[in-house]
Amino acid sequence: MLKVPFPMKEAETRAGEVLRQLLESIPVLQVEGIEAAAEAEVSDWQPNLVARILVDGQQHLLICEFKSNGQPRYARSALLELCNYVAQRASQATPVFMAPYISPAVRELCIEKDVGYVDLAGNIRITFGGVFIERTVATKPAVEERELKSLFKPKSAQVLRMMLREPGRAWRVTELSEAAGVSLGHVSNVRTGLLEREWASVSSNGLVLSKPGTVLDAWRESYAPPPGKRLRFYTTLHGSALEDAARNVLGEQGGPGFAAFASFSAGQWLAPYGRTGTHFFIADEDGLRKLQAALKLTSSSKGENVVVTVPKDLGLLADTVEPARGAICTSPVQTYLDLSKTGERGAEAAEHLRLELLPWTN
Repeated sequence: MLKVPFPMKEAETRAGEVLRQLLESIPVLQVEGIEAAAEAEVSDWQPNLVARILVDGQQHLLICEFKSNGQPRYARSALLELCNYVAQRASQATPVFMAPYISPAVRELCIEKDVGYVDLAGNIRITFGGVFIERTVATKPAVEERELKSLFKPKSAQVLRMMLREPGRAWRVTELSEAAGVSLGHVSNVRTGLLEREWASVSSNGLVLSKPGTVLDAWRESYAPPPGKRLRFYTTLHGSALEDAARNVLGEQGGPGFAAFASFSAGQWLAPYGRTGTHFFIADEDGLRKLQAALKLTSSSKGENVVVTVPKDLGLLADTVEPARGAICTSPVQTYLDLSKTGERGAEAAEHLRLELLPWTN
């Protein structure tokens, strides 16, 4: 059992048990004990756990710090405390960072600082002397998946789209709320999520994305086509006739109804890569009716050459650009995300668009 001379939180106790099971599974190691460190004075930092092990008869210490949140913002300070403690008080010791989940970015940071890591999801790396222990698991805890996906939900996504339009701009919370059309609470939640992951930083002028490419990568991995109606149609219009009719509808100003080129069709205007026989649009209900009339659309269960998405999240319709008169398109970021989920050809078109229009993400 884990020796606990001082009170420990349940999560720390579990971390100690995970560490013990790990160490006891290594034949060359003998575990003498894993103890909770004494409560620290205000000016005297102490680690959460100290593991005493024997390697070939020689005692070695693992100085461990457990954080309930393993995001970079919290990990960085823990690594600093661990390294300082080992340098000043425990020369024959290895610092180890522990958390419920440690992301790849934090694992790299641990390796850079020569600190071991163990998380409750099963990711491990501890190395000292002739001992090298490493294991990586592909899955993320459900809590981590939920937290990450929440950062890209519709209201939060409106904030991110606005920031990614001008990735070098510093934003005050109030102006970002107004520009994105969401509440101050939603902006604050996005702000916290970005700062915890060190994807953004705070300057005297406000919040600014420090890793816009990482944000876009994470968004792409979590992205799913927006929920709503996906309607398939056939039109007898082709070539310039279809293009002119579409631009006339999309370029109309005022009145109800909004529509835009999307997916491959938007990509053709933004960063041409390869034509497809199907034309893609995104629209609200009134915009759909306008497209149906202008493009002479008839419903089709197969052989369609026009696909119109009517999303539940109408915020998508506010994120558009106009590369040519009347050619209203989903923004480069939204087009990139949509293309990235449309098979191999779409992924290739997405990467081409990213190179052409989103160079700050590479």
